[in-house]
Amino acid sequence: MTDARPRPLSPNVQIWRWHVTMAVSILHRVSGLLLYLGLLILAGWALALAQGQNAFEGYTRLLGSPLGLALMFLVTLSGFFHLANGIRHLAWDLGFGFKPKTADTTALVVLGFAALATLAFWWRISGFFHHG
Repeated sequence: MTDARPRPLSPNVQIWRWHVTMAVSILHRVSGLLLYLGLLILAGWALALAQGQNAFEGYTRLLGSPLGLALMFLVTLSGFFHLANGIRHLAWDLGFGFKPKTADTTALVVLGFAALATLAFWWRISGFFHHG
């Protein structure tokens, strides 16, 4: 005899209640994608450098535009976030940090570190370029 009722679907983002550890998990994947984009930007920079002064100046002008700077800010934020969350995952691999309260706290620490490190980095390089 077959059951005529539809089988339940696996829980997904429409069913689960959003919480910080879920958001950080999704952001970890997004930050990985942005870091790939950062590698493409770096490869483009190297190609422009190899093409000569005009190509290099054009590429750096593009990266120095408001859109380019916003993109580089996001890549920087992604790098710091991915670093901090990678350390969090390393702790999990060693068997630490699985309690729900600990997982929530470390997720918030990762977000805070990424934000503060990114702001400190950009504050420092903006000061370097204006004073150098």
